[in-house]
Amino acid sequence: MTEETPGFEEKPDVPSGATPDGAEPKDAASSSEEGASPAGDAVQTVGLTAQLDQVRTALNERTGDLQRLQAEYQNYRRRVERDRATVKEIAVAGLLSELLPVLDDVGRARDHNELVGGFKSVAESLETVVAKLGLQQFGKEGEPFDPTIHEALMHSYAPDVTETTCVAILQPGYRIGERTIRPARVAVAEPQPGATPAAAKEEKATDEESGGTEEV
Repeated sequence: MTEETPGFEEKPDVPSGATPDGAEPKDAASSSEEGASPAGDAVQTVGLTAQLDQVRTALNERTGDLQRLQAEYQNYRRRVERDRATVKEIAVAGLLSELLPVLDDVGRARDHNELVGGFKSVAESLETVVAKLGLQQFGKEGEPFDPTIHEALMHSYAPDVTETTCVAILQPGYRIGERTIRPARVAVAEPQPGATPAAAKEEKATDEESGGTEEV
């Protein structure tokens, strides 16, 4: 009978360089890992591309929101500035409207050579102040009548006018910018009904003189 040494098992001799059963060669495992690496990189690249697209989309949306907000702010600021200018113009126009009778008195005094001494100095200072506030006087004799800026208080006919004309300024008009505070109050004259305008008469007379002379 052969005695066996307890705790030891006999293993078959394995030739040098051989691979034990159930184990893959190292070269095969390395090639397997190298073959899997490109596939993993491709998956990672696809994921990064998707994330980049999401970031770009979000950035475009935020940029659009910012541009719309900026445009709304610019429109709001322009509207506020326009309203502020309008309110200021209305306030100044209201103040100057109260001063128009005083300016009318100054104008009448100047026409009658009564603007002298201290009264002249005060009147000139007042006119300088209202001019700085944008008040402009208008209305001249001989200009065509315009119902949008003139108010006719007197009416007559005249043979020497070809259209309705302001022949006298009873009260000058005043404006601030494009806003008329008071129209010019005027006397107007129209051509006489059926009368030939002066220019036409002169032309007719010239034609008659030239036609009446015959060459010999």
